[in-house]
Amino acid sequence: MPGIVIVGAQWGDEGKGKLVDLLAERSDVVVRFQGGNNAGHTIVHGEVKYAFHLVPSGILYPGTTCVIGNGVVVDPEVLLGELAQLATQGVDSSGLRISPNAHVIMPYHKLLDVAGETRLGKNQIGTTKRGIGPCYADKALRLGIRIQDLLDEAILKKKIVAALHPKERSLRPWARDPQLDLQAMTETYLSYGHKLERHVADTAALVWDALDDGGNVLFEGAQAALLDIDHGTYPFVTSSNPVAGAAAVGSGAGPKDLDEIWGVVKAYCTRVGAGPFPTELEGPLADQLREVGAERGTTTGRDRRIGWLDLVALRYAARLCTLDQLCITKLDVLTGQETIKVATRYRSADGALLERFPYHQTVLHHAEPEYDELPGWEEDISKVSRYEDLPQAAREYLEYIEAQVKVPVGMIGVGPAQHQVIWTAAGKATKAAAAAL
Repeated sequence: MPGIVIVGAQWGDEGKGKLVDLLAERSDVVVRFQGGNNAGHTIVHGEVKYAFHLVPSGILYPGTTCVIGNGVVVDPEVLLGELAQLATQGVDSSGLRISPNAHVIMPYHKLLDVAGETRLGKNQIGTTKRGIGPCYADKALRLGIRIQDLLDEAILKKKIVAALHPKERSLRPWARDPQLDLQAMTETYLSYGHKLERHVADTAALVWDALDDGGNVLFEGAQAALLDIDHGTYPFVTSSNPVAGAAAVGSGAGPKDLDEIWGVVKAYCTRVGAGPFPTELEGPLADQLREVGAERGTTTGRDRRIGWLDLVALRYAARLCTLDQLCITKLDVLTGQETIKVATRYRSADGALLERFPYHQTVLHHAEPEYDELPGWEEDISKVSRYEDLPQAAREYLEYIEAQVKVPVGMIGVGPAQHQVIWTAAGKATKAAAAAL
């Protein structure tokens, strides 16, 4: 099997980690290619729940090499804490490899992130305040600290000084904060480097070798297409590129190494943080879906905003990422709904009918969804393992999505556990790929 990319096709939290986990056991390499610890995956194995923030979820399989790619920004303290937690759960992390070119989140990045959100007041973006954006900003400004710099004291100190100089005014409120002391910061991050050194490797070459040898490489994205800094609902986006094309940039693989792209989609929509959300629901129905779907962030613990499935946005994401398959999760959460609404178009403030996702932010903020209504189902589907055993209304719902998006549904999630999935007849390519993996 060649390279398979797993991306979110909504606003994140679609269940990418579960899909990666399903495929990781028979993968040679699993690569996380962007984002930082502002993302999280929850994996359920039997009675054990694992929470991942930086480590690829393939770490649960000893034969799989897990890579934190150059496109990721790494908070070493968080990463070491995550590895320690996994160790208490009996997980061997010796197969983890970190790109020396991955950028490092420093204490001043986190302080600036909090200050920036506070300054915006009611116009806050809704960042996780973990320093992700300021770290990516320093990367673009060529003021970043990279993992390899944590292994050289002289270089590390020089780079910290260079990075702090243009921030002096912004950091003035924390002038006496001990975590910004140059010597203390240098020593702390050198100690992080020492602890992580055994994991640092030429990860691009590792990926190339696996692909050239006919191995199975899984590219794992964080966040989702609608949060992409270039193509998402800017400025209410993340600071990296979660679209499929970034899998090559963030790992060192070539574009032609990305053979299949699978988009993960909830059977409804959620969003965390601020920003436009045309199909958002409020009131008892939103509360019910949030409770049944356990819609609280793995990383933040924040309640997620809830909405009906938005096919205008999904068609946009499918084209951005040239999706080969849709993997629809949490179909079981919709059980018990008499009718299910699906947004198929928007109506702009001036009355124009919009079939495509609007490029103008003001138009999107004021767009009203126009819905089709489909019948719901009452049957418990959490134990269904074959597509043909789903209730007719559930099958019609999935087929409606396929017809609207023009991408086949290859996998369906009917519960949180690893085994609660259905591989569909329509997704034969996906099924064949999964079997090969």
